Amino acid sequence: MGDLARIFKAYDVRGVVPDELDEETAEAVGAAFAEVTGAATVVTAHDMRASSRPLAGAFARGVTSRGADVVDVGLGSTDMLYYASGSLGLPGVMFTASHNPARYNGMKMCRAGAVPIGGDSGLTEIRDRAAELLASGTAGGAPAGGPGSGTVSRLDLLRGYADHLRTLVDLSGIRPLRVVVDAGNGMGGHTVPVVFDGLPLELTALYFELDGTFPNHEANPIEPENLRDLRKAVLDAGADIGLAFDGDADRCWVVDERGESVSPSAITALVAVRELAKHPGAAIIHNLITSRGVPEIVADHGGRPVRTRVGHSFIKAEMARTNAVFGGEHSAHYYFRDFWFADTGMLAALHVLAALGEQHRPLSEIVADYARYAASGEINSTVADQDAATARVRAMFAGRDGVTFDELDGMTVSGPGWWFNLRPSNTEPLLRLNAEAADEIQMAAIRDDVLAAVRS
Repeated sequence: MGDLARIFKAYDVRGVVPDELDEETAEAVGAAFAEVTGAATVVTAHDMRASSRPLAGAFARGVTSRGADVVDVGLGSTDMLYYASGSLGLPGVMFTASHNPARYNGMKMCRAGAVPIGGDSGLTEIRDRAAELLASGTAGGAPAGGPGSGTVSRLDLLRGYADHLRTLVDLSGIRPLRVVVDAGNGMGGHTVPVVFDGLPLELTALYFELDGTFPNHEANPIEPENLRDLRKAVLDAGADIGLAFDGDADRCWVVDERGESVSPSAITALVAVRELAKHPGAAIIHNLITSRGVPEIVADHGGRPVRTRVGHSFIKAEMARTNAVFGGEHSAHYYFRDFWFADTGMLAALHVLAALGEQHRPLSEIVADYARYAASGEINSTVADQDAATARVRAMFAGRDGVTFDELDGMTVSGPGWWFNLRPSNTEPLLRLNAEAADEIQMAAIRDDVLAAVRS
């Protein structure tokens, strides 16, 4: 039996298999999911991890024990599960641990229309009901007087998912491009060949074999070390662009023709400008550690920039509230109104390919138009007392001219031509620093001052 208190996080379920998450637990969560949502039918998908299919099967047993049906779409990326939930109008569950190591697995849950289920929107109730079922030993059997057993059916949605994405971005007229994709042995190896099929793209595939042990490198492109093979392959192939997906292929990282990483802030601004061309005056979401260039560029193109806290639940909620056409995060999550306000790295990749293929400039020149400032990237510091370290930084900057403080998410400090954000991790004794300034020298000075205070 798994440990529900440990594995139910703020936005999803995540834990070590089988110590924290096992089939008995998944079955109880399935029964609880059916009861709490009241769903008549639930759609499921799973990634390539060895434990994913068994966990999905156990979850389905729990759902069907409550009289509800399950539509199993089998192997898929997380954004393919969102497509299933949105297109079928069903609540859904994706079995994945994203970029976490092989011993982990988890569940991402949503209501019909890909509306996320988090701690304040049903996840806590599902956890508590699953705990009751486990304690009473009634997770698997149909409750007395219940409706009887539901059914499980299979449905292949991969082609429908690919076709839908390609209706949202017109790639028919682009010039031929050489593209390297590193799937990291994750679900990009399943989805990319179908999405790219028939497009004028010469594809070099790295690590497309589905393997949940991740034998080549972690499927986490935000870590520079995991981009080393992609950067080399781009240079070796003389490619126009490199793309890296994480384990469940809902995030996409971009590398230019020089093998250099492209900031997700620049990608956010680029896609925002493309979406604003179709939807003039629309709202664009950016989180508070995205480059200040993003809201500036959005405003320059007649859009309405909207700032949020870090985290997909805040982004998605603000997307729905403002009817925003697009949203981007520093972590390479990209959200689209045309995709049920959900995140899809694949759709962002298609936008970048279209922008590149519609002109003859190299990608490095194109994205330079969207990179206005020098940024530190996210730097983590291990600290025993997060509050005390934050207080030291506040005291260091409080007396400086023109400095303002903002506590929407952690502490954001702004001054003439620079800003930084210092946020505590919710799960580890870490402080996360992001700094930006008009030039590299000023950024480095601010960064080093903050780190000195944090680590003193």
